[in-house]
Amino acid sequence: MRARTADTTNTGGEANNRSRAILAAIIQEHLNTGEPVGSRTISERFARAAGLSSATIRNVMGELEDAGLVEQPHTSAGRIPTDQGYRFYVNHLLGVAELNREDREAIDNFLQISLVGGPRSPEWLLERASQALSALSKNVGIVVSPAPSDNRLQHIEFLRLADHRILVLLVFVPNLIQHKIIRFEEDLSQSELERTARYLNGEFSGKNLRAIRTEIIELMREDKALYDKLFRNAILLCEGSLSVPDNETGEVYVDGTSNMLDQPAFTNTERMRDLFRAFEEKSRLVRILNECLEQGVAATGPVHVSIGSENIRPFMQNCAVITTPYRFNPQDAQALGTLGLVGPVRMEYARMMALVEYTARLLEQLLWVEGTNS
Repeated sequence: MRARTADTTNTGGEANNRSRAILAAIIQEHLNTGEPVGSRTISERFARAAGLSSATIRNVMGELEDAGLVEQPHTSAGRIPTDQGYRFYVNHLLGVAELNREDREAIDNFLQISLVGGPRSPEWLLERASQALSALSKNVGIVVSPAPSDNRLQHIEFLRLADHRILVLLVFVPNLIQHKIIRFEEDLSQSELERTARYLNGEFSGKNLRAIRTEIIELMREDKALYDKLFRNAILLCEGSLSVPDNETGEVYVDGTSNMLDQPAFTNTERMRDLFRAFEEKSRLVRILNECLEQGVAATGPVHVSIGSENIRPFMQNCAVITTPYRFNPQDAQALGTLGLVGPVRMEYARMMALVEYTARLLEQLLWVEGTNS
């Protein structure tokens, strides 16, 4: 079967081009109708092409079936693409997909390109990006912010509260704001907190949390921590304010899960239940997207596509997952988020991949603009 695949799709010459053209026609027709595609339908499409008689087309369709690229759902039916057929289509037949003007304008409107009305928060942009993907693809749009340990500290402030509590304001590049309340054994005055914040901003601004934690561990070993009160307070406050587990995920923005209910591919109740659970569990969903980035083929630029049975988890094997990384800061190669969509295997791959790519690159630009303007 693998040898037949090579003969049918990977060798040069007229037969190879003919097989590719017929496979592409089957996939396009199936994408349009959702029905098995018969040889008569393909014959009508190629009626004027020299050498493509009905008998030739039937033979080629048989070869494509032997190669595992199409299959018959039942004996008297036409053919539908297999996961392997879609994979070949994505890798070899699509070319570089470009988004049409109507889709570009729709995404621009979702993210409100115009800066009139003042700056927008990164959280707002990430949420709107997931909504744009969902609305335009009619699938599930997902955006994940970088893991907290990759966030670069821009600014830190402390505000004294009652009962030895301190409100910590953390600002990360690009203008991502977090608040947390910590308890401190010693009752520090507001002026001491401000002095400590100035020290931390001078020492750690521009560094990510992983690097800061490493430095804290090294500094705590120094004798200076034993007798310098400012230094000791800074280390203890920093440790309580900036410590995050290595496996903690970024924020996840999901939109359009109800779109799955309208897809005929999702009729298995148990798989649908597992799929919806995954959408609800942040860490589980992030793992699935990371698996797609690791397992999926980078079909065009940084866009990765994982199709059907290529997905590790059984409840994802009726799905196609299209993802791409994006940068929170174009100057920071480490602070990467993930953006993508999940839908049925039968999807318009060229357009979906272009949607993901365009939205990710636009999001990067806007995050940087908003961060530098704030």
